[in-house]
Amino acid sequence: MSNPTAIGSTVIDTAEIDALIGDGPAAWDAAGRIPVELLRKLGASGVLCAEIPARFGGPGADPLANGALTAHVGALCSSLRSIMTVQGIAAAAIRRFGDREQRRRLLADLTSGRLAAVAFSEPGAGSDLSGMATRIRPVGDGSGDVLVTGEKMWITGAAYADVILVLGLHGEGPDGAAVVVPTDAPGVTVEPVPNPLGCRAATHCRVLLDEVRLPAETVLGGGRQPLPLLFTTALSYGRMSVAWGCVGILRACLAAATADARSREQGGVRSADHQLVARHIAELYTSERIAAQVCRYASEQWQRGATDMGVAAVLAKQVAATHAARGAAVAVQVLASRGYTDDHVVARAYRDAKAMELIEGSTEISQLILAQHALDTT
Repeated sequence: MSNPTAIGSTVIDTAEIDALIGDGPAAWDAAGRIPVELLRKLGASGVLCAEIPARFGGPGADPLANGALTAHVGALCSSLRSIMTVQGIAAAAIRRFGDREQRRRLLADLTSGRLAAVAFSEPGAGSDLSGMATRIRPVGDGSGDVLVTGEKMWITGAAYADVILVLGLHGEGPDGAAVVVPTDAPGVTVEPVPNPLGCRAATHCRVLLDEVRLPAETVLGGGRQPLPLLFTTALSYGRMSVAWGCVGILRACLAAATADARSREQGGVRSADHQLVARHIAELYTSERIAAQVCRYASEQWQRGATDMGVAAVLAKQVAATHAARGAAVAVQVLASRGYTDDHVVARAYRDAKAMELIEGSTEISQLILAQHALDTT
């Protein structure tokens, strides 16, 4: 392989990933779709959820290696990185809450080309769990089956998914459950949201669940887990993935801005030699370094199982997303009209980075979590 990258006990060829992606991202963004055959191929190669252990058919990446891979893909296509994020969230939830048989079966599916999405946001419930309305309740006829009813909103990748991991309330009590819902099950409707601002090719969907009847073995671990624990597990992985993806956005913007500044002249002087342009380049470089270091710290805490790993993930997402949003704006400023069309990498980054400040807990929610942590520990 021409550019091997060690991922756990396996080697993933990033040059092969680059070749598969090619110049596709601009066209995918315009069309709002990634070829599903490509997603299945990347899934089967372990790229979409690289932390799945080798015993389940995955590469067995540690959090740092998975972060490096996520940043690499994020620099090429944030929509594809978004699919990595939701596939990885599904895998993390299955590993954490599934029983032995569920882990064996479902993780093998995710490393064989089947695609997953994760549904927890609702029209009236994002970060506010008290607004959760989706119910996963026993049928009551002795079959052990469950009925899933609810509406989920802004579900990334649902248009491609074979299954959706749905989080909701278990029965009539306060406990939660996560259930694996096939998208072709009767009562499931997936409707793409038209004209999203960023990560257009990832697809963002409304998912309707109308009395979807499923066997008991689709409920991870039998259900009745604390709802905040289910959300924290999903969000922590998602925040880490988004944060590393933002490092990729910054790297793509830095590469585009420096290439332009080196090659273009203004007033007979190379653009890079104008002090104000150089300041922008310095800001971009600083942002990429800061984001990479805070992500590295969070991955190390995650790998150690440190008590503050959840807060470290929030910090990484907060820092990386805000720097990516500012950095993408700086890159557009440096390139000016050359970066002002939708098919340019910095224009895509400008739109995609804004979405990163909203998903997996908005900037404001992250600030509240970090403030509370500071008040509790200092």
